[in-house]
Amino acid sequence: MSDELYMKRCLELAEMGSGQVSPNPLVGCVIVSGGKIIGEGYHQKYGQAHAEVNAIRSVTDQFGDKAAGLLKNAVAYVSLEPCSHFGKTPPCADLLIKHQLKKVVIGNRDPFPDVNGKGIEKLKNAGIEVVSGIMEKECSYLNRRFFTRIAQQRPYIILKWARTANGFFAPKNSVQQWISGPLAKKLVHKWRTEEDAILVGKQTAIADNPALSAREWPGKNPVRILIDRNLVVSADSQLYNNDAKTIIFNEQKTSVEENIHFIEMEDMQYYLPQKIAYQLYLMDIQSVIIEGGANILNQFISAGLWDEARVFNSSASWDTGIHSPQLNGKITSISEIDKDQLTIYENYNNQ
Repeated sequence: MSDELYMKRCLELAEMGSGQVSPNPLVGCVIVSGGKIIGEGYHQKYGQAHAEVNAIRSVTDQFGDKAAGLLKNAVAYVSLEPCSHFGKTPPCADLLIKHQLKKVVIGNRDPFPDVNGKGIEKLKNAGIEVVSGIMEKECSYLNRRFFTRIAQQRPYIILKWARTANGFFAPKNSVQQWISGPLAKKLVHKWRTEEDAILVGKQTAIADNPALSAREWPGKNPVRILIDRNLVVSADSQLYNNDAKTIIFNEQKTSVEENIHFIEMEDMQYYLPQKIAYQLYLMDIQSVIIEGGANILNQFISAGLWDEARVFNSSASWDTGIHSPQLNGKITSISEIDKDQLTIYENYNNQ
């Protein structure tokens, strides 16, 4: 089997940690000896064992006394450079050196300053052969959230909305009216389990009274974020229930009331997207879905502060309403979700 096939397996394993490891990266590890996979592992949960630890543990669990001999002749494939520093767990580079693996094949260098190149250097200094850059593009895409946070000091930003066939986003009155169908709704709930946070403005909170939970898909609820400058959204709103941590950006107060975190901002009428993005970065929120309303979405689009947009197109038409946001992005996929069409865009400027 080729290096690419083993690295592809690393990526499959890494993805299994989706929604569980933030703000850490997704990492998978495969250990090969004599042309056979003898161990696998991935980073399963933030603060717990890294991929390399779990992979080596799988070898020792399976082979017992024979494990040490097998590992000495083994090649470790890992989708991201092994860490070289003490964080929540000891350095993985040290673990690979301890077990005297003969070779380590790496997908990406880790851009985190405490690691970047230092893990590779440590392995080489211990006499271990290192090959890096295998399926580099695919590995960096898998960790686009982590790489965005490190490189740009902001979360990975996903815009999401639905529009009618004739381009309307929401009714002009404040009555909730669904555009997309039930299967699209279920998919949205799956997405919520995969990201750290979800954000809406006050108009959406008042009109729709959303819970912003992942109740239709197994997994964790995202952190809920409400933009409510003058705190006009009622405390009876579903956003104030105890289903998830909720952050309310406002101009009135900073306080913590059970799971509700009020964070005061100054001059929210200026550079709001930039202020929100940096505040979320400081809070270790690595990714956020922005669900509306149109005003908030348009502010992020105008600021160029978005990485991905997921837009449902319905076959239904309305006579009137609020026009859908417009964006100039690269279409990366179009798919049918029951009666709706889902178009995914990437921001040209973040390629």
